Amino acid sequence: MASFEDFKLNKQLLNAVAEAGYTQPTEIQEKAITPILAGQDIMGIAQTGTGKTAAFVLPMLMTLKYAQGNDPRALILSPTRELAMQIEEHIRMFSTYLDLRTVLLYGGLGPKTQKEQLAKGCDIIVATPGRFLELYLEGEIHVKGLKFLVLDEADKMMDMGFISKIHRILEIVPRKRQNLLFSATMSELVRKIAGDFLEFPTVIEVTEQATPAKTVEQSLYHVPNLKTKLNLLQHFFKDDEAFSRIIVFCKTKAVADNIFGFLERKYGSEDVRVIHANKGQNTRINSINAFKEGSVRILVATDVAARGLDVSQVSHVINFDVPIVIEDYVHRIGRTGRAFNSGTAITFCNPAEEYNVQKIEKLIKQSIPVIDLPEGLIIEKTPFDERQAIAREIDNQKKKDDPDFKGAFHEKKYAQKMNNSRKPSAKGKSKPAKKGSSRSGNTGRPGKKR
Repeated sequence: MASFEDFKLNKQLLNAVAEAGYTQPTEIQEKAITPILAGQDIMGIAQTGTGKTAAFVLPMLMTLKYAQGNDPRALILSPTRELAMQIEEHIRMFSTYLDLRTVLLYGGLGPKTQKEQLAKGCDIIVATPGRFLELYLEGEIHVKGLKFLVLDEADKMMDMGFISKIHRILEIVPRKRQNLLFSATMSELVRKIAGDFLEFPTVIEVTEQATPAKTVEQSLYHVPNLKTKLNLLQHFFKDDEAFSRIIVFCKTKAVADNIFGFLERKYGSEDVRVIHANKGQNTRINSINAFKEGSVRILVATDVAARGLDVSQVSHVINFDVPIVIEDYVHRIGRTGRAFNSGTAITFCNPAEEYNVQKIEKLIKQSIPVIDLPEGLIIEKTPFDERQAIAREIDNQKKKDDPDFKGAFHEKKYAQKMNNSRKPSAKGKSKPAKKGSSRSGNTGRPGKKR
């Protein structure tokens, strides 16, 4: 399909699409827009960065056309506020020449402003499940007029424990509606919710499940410890032309703060930002916007930003830590190489993280190319505490695979015991003499009577 005009979208939408810089539909857009316009239920499996937001937003706007009444006619549910904000931004961009009203609902701040927006009337609600239910139960939202229900990033919703809230929402919305479900992976929980949610859906799978985008070049570095990881990070950042816009992913808030502090000291506060769940909403929004605008070169983040962060021209994603939830690997590296652009994803892996790398490779059905550490890189000695922590983690991994595994200490002790039992008796030590032997003083000859 050559252009968006082939979808028979109205002139207002086509003008907005052109102004947004969209010239050619992506695969998911090409396959999903027409059946959505035809009123079909859709289950779309597509990796991040393939343009699936536009794939459901454009036909939805085409169907809704103009503002009508006070109650919402479309509900889009998202697992995180970052993704909800991203979707709402796309809706505003594509509805520039329409008079449709959109309200964004998410937790983390007081609901007063959101209630005021709802009271003015809306056509589309973009929400996280918790805040939507909260305002519905308070009587702020009326759902009788809903025609569209969209679940975006359904796999992440299941991972975050939203399944009960989703079922509650399904109970309160009208039965007669069009349902759209999008996910990057298809877990058992997603299959279950899809069965409850969709009626005879059209399944659109533009790529194998959990497959990284072909535009992302992946590489893996085996790095022994934290300090060497920091040295490798600095080595890459020397090339500020190639490493022009970078997201560094960490597995915990504490690690993210530590990495941010280190990079801030090295490169200055103007060049680095950090986002994670403990950061205030305004701080997170300002950091993401600064990164999008290009005024910030490095964004340090936990997996809270792995989905829904749509920033063009991210040159590199660096996994400072291998993700604990292996599905997040696909979403992390999907922040680069988006919408026909190429990108690079680099993963640092210490000995304790090799276990998860193997699971990731099994999930994505490909090996991540291993690259030797750069020549001249200072490889630090692993401190005792970190060495112990790595050993404990490896023990825990072995116990997961083998419940009878007792741990490295017990294994070593058992091996030593077995080794000692095989050793011959030491020289100079006599074995206990058998009764009647010459060593007891009995020569075997008749003795003299005394």
